[in-house]
Amino acid sequence: MTFNEYQKKAIALAKPWDDRDMQLAYYGLGLAGEAGECVDAIKKHLSGSKPIDTDAIKRELGDVLWYLNALTTHFEFELDDVAKTNIVKLTARHGTHWSGYGNREGEGK
Repeated sequence: MTFNEYQKKAIALAKPWDDRDMQLAYYGLGLAGEAGECVDAIKKHLSGSKPIDTDAIKRELGDVLWYLNALTTHFEFELDDVAKTNIVKLTARHGTHWSGYGNREGEGK
């Protein structure tokens, strides 16, 4: 499945909104919340309080993807194009491979 195929299937599951600002807020807060759930699982793993549940992380990353897709669609972007734009940005910043932050002047900003 391509990102654009996912985008069409996933957005069909979204609640219809009359108020675009409320839609934007809901999708943005949803993205932050789901990303926070992933981060919390990693934090608990690193603190030694809970082993990491990779199945749960996979599900949460799917939720992150859903909200990312919803925001992408809200702004009338194609998810494939967002991904390509990110690769262009990363390649401009890091060249053909990532070698760590701080190795070149201005890198990591």
